[in-house]
Amino acid sequence: MLRVDQADLADVVGEVTLDLESQSVVIGAHARTGASGPWAAAPSLDALGSACAVIADLRDIHTINACGPDAQRVDCFFIREEFLCLAAALRPLDSLHGGPAGIEVYGQAVADRLCAFADALLPGQRLVLRLLDLRSDHAAGVTELAPVAVEPNPELGLHGARWLLGSAAYRDALRAMLASLRKRLGEDARRVHLSVPFLNDEREFTRLRTHLEVPSDIPLSAFVETPAAVHATAAICAAGASELFVGTKDLVQFYLAADRTNHLVADSYQPRHPAVLDGVRRVVESARAAGTPVRVFALGADLAHYLHRLPTPDGYMMCTAELRQVLLQGRP
Repeated sequence: MLRVDQADLADVVGEVTLDLESQSVVIGAHARTGASGPWAAAPSLDALGSACAVIADLRDIHTINACGPDAQRVDCFFIREEFLCLAAALRPLDSLHGGPAGIEVYGQAVADRLCAFADALLPGQRLVLRLLDLRSDHAAGVTELAPVAVEPNPELGLHGARWLLGSAAYRDALRAMLASLRKRLGEDARRVHLSVPFLNDEREFTRLRTHLEVPSDIPLSAFVETPAAVHATAAICAAGASELFVGTKDLVQFYLAADRTNHLVADSYQPRHPAVLDGVRRVVESARAAGTPVRVFALGADLAHYLHRLPTPDGYMMCTAELRQVLLQGRP
């Protein structure tokens, strides 16, 4: 979070760079030229492995694939279902609360967005959809008809895998979405994979695959973002997870008990803390031992640190803007 005093707002004009290494804010286009800048020692593309772009909309796919030949190094685009809902002007809980007709409309609308994304992929690229993970505080802002629980701590409340396990309506919407993808994309529907969010262990993973009736030929990966999931990595792999994604942003806050959205504890939120690195290391080592592909999310400022101190995963996940910087490094 960048906090700017009201009196200083008039001077914040043009390009603004937050240098996380030096904990400084630089105004002007010269911001990235300093030796301590986040891209001063950008890692090589070979070190990055098979890159995964974390995207928010269709434009992000076009942005990455416009980076020239090196765009082929990005074999995966990761999108949250909530972002698809935003693009389609959907209110997820209202749609799922609207009976069979509303559920069908929801499934078809998500499929529409996924088809548009699939059409933008290059050969060899795929989409990974992180299944709906709508916290109650976020749901309250986009819901008009369905009841939304008021929770004292939504971050640790009823969302992710635990919410999906209790929703028959979402199961039916997912079925409608997958059927539409198969009908419209044919064999290319196999390029759309699914991922379980906010998971604790292999029991939740197994129960969720059964509850959602995910066909056996559709890859279902797991998002590791809680200490419990770190501990259960080997068991999650054995339960059939097609791939693991390490969500370091949430993992940091849960390991260090530091809310990543609270500037008052920003000094305690440390992506390079030894406990965090130990947790990520355990996931990568367990996944590699099981033969399960694993990718680690990294901010640009932390990527070189992770590359130096962690065992090599199959690839790294990065936000579109930062991954684009890596892809374009060295180009005229």
